[in-house]
This record gives sequence, structure tokens and C-alpha cells, in this order.
Amino acid sequence: MTQSIQTMSARSFSTALALRPNLVAWFLGAGASAASGIPTGYAMIRDFKAQIFCRENNLSQREIDTGDQVWIDRIDEFFRRSSLLPLDGDPTEYAAAFEAVYPQPRHRRQYIDDAISKGTQCFGHRVLGSLLAARKVDCVFTTNFDPLIEESALSANALLPTVEQARPTVAAIDSSERAMRSLSESDWPLVAKLHGDYQSNSIKNTGSELEKQDEHMRHVLVEASKRFGMVFVGYSGRDASIMEALTSVLRETMPFPNGLYWVTSAVSRLLPEVSKFLELARLAGVDVAVVECKTFDELAADVIKHIDLPPVLMDHVMQGRAAPRLVPVRLSDTEARNFPVLRYSAILIESFPRVARRMTLTNAATSPAVRALLKEKKCRAVVAANGRELAVFGRDDEVLIALASLGAQIAGTVALDASKDSWALGLLYDSLVKALSRHRHLIPRYKRSGHSLVVAAPQESEGNDRSSLWTQKLSHLRAAYESPLTGSVPKLGFPFQEGIFLKLEQIDSRWWCAFEPYTFVDIPRLEQIESESAERGSALEMAPERREGDPAGDWRRERWAPKYNKQWAAIIGAWATLLASTKDGTVCTFGLEEGAGIDAKFAVSQITGWSRPGHHHPYFNRTT
Repeated sequence: MTQSIQTMSARSFSTALALRPNLVAWFLGAGASAASGIPTGYAMIRDFKAQIFCRENNLSQREIDTGDQVWIDRIDEFFRRSSLLPLDGDPTEYAAAFEAVYPQPRHRRQYIDDAISKGTQCFGHRVLGSLLAARKVDCVFTTNFDPLIEESALSANALLPTVEQARPTVAAIDSSERAMRSLSESDWPLVAKLHGDYQSNSIKNTGSELEKQDEHMRHVLVEASKRFGMVFVGYSGRDASIMEALTSVLRETMPFPNGLYWVTSAVSRLLPEVSKFLELARLAGVDVAVVECKTFDELAADVIKHIDLPPVLMDHVMQGRAAPRLVPVRLSDTEARNFPVLRYSAILIESFPRVARRMTLTNAATSPAVRALLKEKKCRAVVAANGRELAVFGRDDEVLIALASLGAQIAGTVALDASKDSWALGLLYDSLVKALSRHRHLIPRYKRSGHSLVVAAPQESEGNDRSSLWTQKLSHLRAAYESPLTGSVPKLGFPFQEGIFLKLEQIDSRWWCAFEPYTFVDIPRLEQIESESAERGSALEMAPERREGDPAGDWRRERWAPKYNKQWAAIIGAWATLLASTKDGTVCTFGLEEGAGIDAKFAVSQITGWSRPGHHHPYFNRTT
């Protein structure tokens, strides 16, 4: 579409039309009857394609769903690979498809008759019929076979006194002399059906029928185009004969003297033939505009706001108005109940360590390499390496001894900003996991995909007093699970431990430690099993589920399936209590005495995150 062609809204078009509505003729296509329940040309094409697809593939139409996008794509792909029909979007596609399904004219008339029998007057038809009855519109052309325009005009005329009625002359292909007489005598209003009427013996649908327009109807269309402006509504421009007739008007001295308006949902949806016609009209000096409006009903709603009708007709039109999609409602002013309705599995981290020990190295190293060296020297510390510098939590003297081979030296402190520096976030994440495991009979598990804590299994080396103490501390958690926290998977024999995944994240400028309960199963690697088999001197046959997938997956799912909301809430509460219960509200990674180094200390809230209702509802009044 050339940029010089004006685009306007339905409101702007209606304002201009209201000045002289009789000077503009209307041209309605199949899209104008879509809201009436009559299939559009596009819908009919889809129906014809579905019938041809079923015929060519020996299928019943009951076996496919033309509303399912999968079937739509399958049918489109079939026609792209075949040469049965013109390409999708070709102006001749409708005619070719119709003739391919129903070669006989009698059958095509029966199909049209069945299609339009379902139609009822839409709001747009009521408006146009009332404009005809009130002598506000003189001429209407349509390619549709349905009688909705004349029926709408008849209904509107019946409400007026006899002397004020304006009954339109209806002319089809087999009664084109009526249109000629109406034109020559200026006996308006006129409704001209260019492709025929549903009761006509002759209707135009196939390619050969549409190639040439009836001479009388073509003459009426051309002459009317020299007297009126014209607004096209719901018309695609697929008919070569009509587009050729309209184009021929442009060779006249004064074509479309009162403007040319083409209504479409979007300029991009216009067919190339229409865009070419509009551009030629502009070059011929016609006042051309594309009116962007989604439906005939929406356009009619704007038109009726600007054109006056007799009160009885206005009431008639408004009775056919669709119920508004947006209706005023009274918003509830009841104050929401001030209590939580959802509990989150997350505890608030109220404060972070602000600094860590800064150490320099004579040799650059990575974080994994430094951690491996610390583990080898049995030095408890948490580090993050950045080239020749380290950020460290732990005992200064132990770290210096362990990293002597790297030339470690103390160089003051380094500020930590977890929201900006990923290395700082990683350091604090590692430290928090270690701090939460301390004195809680939990084992930290560090993975690149995310850290976790698992309940430590009882050790035979632990004394009765120590074992009793841990049992007491974990009693609340065990009661929530209503099952042992550690043990072996039945039949498989793999050890399992209840635990949680941990995630440190910032939400609305506050840091939270989210946790997700999970059952950890220690599944040995294939190499480990083969090694144990070799030590026993026998080859253990591996079950298929041990070689791939999760052999304990079914058992794990069955373990969690019976745990419903109430038990989940208890489990979340038990974990939150275990993690956040401290003497002073803080957890420390090492518990270092002052001056020994820099410890990571976190202040944690003992209350998990909660959500509150934004409105009141009877559901919140329940007691169970």
C-alpha cells in the first residue's frame, strides 16, 4: 500500500459521511454478513478444502476437526504439495474450490441456500436497513446472496407511516432490468445483487461465471460509481469481473465523485488487486481512504452516532444492539481479611556479611583449584577467586598455611555486593549453606546446579547421648514427614535422606533463602558397582533401570504422592523452624572467635514468607 493513501478511523469516516449520507453508495461483501451467522468466503474456502482433503485421502469428515490447528496445518500442507487448487490467497481460490466440490450449478445453489438459511439480521443490517427506510442511503450493491439487507429495510419501513416509507427496489441477475429502470428514473433506494439472489435461477460462484459480469448489472454499477461515492464493507476484491468494472470507472471524467472508502481490519490485509485499484483511483484524482474497522457492526455503531433517524427507527436499531462486553460493576469496598492465605517455602535473610577477607596470590588460581588445595590441607574456609585475589571467610592463619604454595598474603578486606557481583553472590551462597548446616545434623551438598542440605544418617560411632540429642532436634521434622528421615530404598537398597534444595534470590530489594523439600537417593555410579562386583569375584547383572534413568524415581514419586496440602504445610513449617531457630537470630559459617579471621554471619527471620488476599471472598471465612 502506497503511503500517500489516507488511512482513517471509523469515527472519522462516520463524521464525514453524516454530512451527505445520500451521496455515498454502499458495497457489501461476505464479511458484512459474518456476524449474521452466514459463513464468509474464507470460511467457505476452509470448508471446501476440508471436503476435498477428505475425498482425496479417503476420509470421512467426522474423522477430522477443522477447528483444530493441527488439522488446519495438515490440510494446508496437502494443498501446498498438490495442484488441485490455486495457491492460498489467490483471488480465484474461492471459485475454484467451490466448483471442485460442487460442479453442478444446482448443487451450488443448494449449498448457498443452506448457508444463508442460518442467517439473522445483525446490528449492521438493522442500521443499513433503517438508513434505507429513512432515505439516508440511496444505493446498495452486494455480492451476497442472502436477503438480509432487504429484510432489514422491510422491518424498518413497517414501523413508519405508509407515506414516509421508502421500500427499496431489489434487483438480481435475472431481474437486472429493475436496476436499469431504477437508475434511469433515479427511483431510489436500490439494492443491486451483483452475483444473484438465493432465489435466482442464476448465481455466480465459479471462475467462468465470475469472469464476466452481467452487462445490465455492470452498467448499473459503473453508472452509480459516476454518481456516488462508495464505501466497501466486508469485501475482499476476489471477483475479477467486479474489480475490472470498478477499474473501468476510473477512466471516466468524474469517477466516484464523493470519495472511495475501503473498510478493512488492517491495511496489511488488503489483497494486491485492491491495493492496486486504490492506488489507480488516487492517481485518477479520487478522494481515496482506507477505513480501519474490524467489523460491519462496529462501523454501523459509529455511523448511527452521527446520522439522525426518526425516533421509532432509532429505537428499532438499538434493540438489535449486542450486549456490551464491558459493563459497569460495583467494586467491593470490604476490607480484606488481614491474614495470610499462602505460605511460601522461603525464609527472609535480614542481613548479609558486608565484607570478606581479601588475600593476594603470587600465582593466579581458580576457585575450584583453591578449594581443592584447602580440602587437601583440611582447612575449613569458603573462598571465591578472581585471578590473583581471593575473598575468604575462615581462619586467617589456617588459610595462609594451606595456600602457602600460592604465595597467599592478607591484604585487608573486600566489600561484598551480591546484587552486582556474581562472585560475591556465589561466596555468600556457599557460606549460607554451610552456616545453615552447622549444629543442625545436616550435611551440605555443593553442586554447580544448586546447593542442598540433607539429614545426616545416624553413625555407629556416635554415642547414645549424642544420638539422642540429634533425635530430639529432628523430632519436629520427623513428625511432619510422618516417616523416617533416612533409610534404604526397598528392594534397591540405596540409602536415602530427606533434604532440601536451597536457592538464594533477591525479590523487591530483599534477599530470601528459598527451599524445596526433596528425597535424596544415593545411587552408586556404574563404575562403583562394577568395582564392587570385581572385589566379590562375580559379575553382578545390572537391571536396565540401573543403567539409565532414575531407578528410584517410582519409589520417590510414591513416597510424595500421598502428601497433600496439610502435610506439605507441616513439612515447610518444620524445615523453616529447623533452619531459623537460633539463640540470637543469626547463623554463622564457622563461629570464629574475634580476631581469628572473618566469619560469615547472617541474620535470618524465623517467619516464612506469606501472601495476603487482595480482596475479600467467602472462602476466607472458612474454618476448616
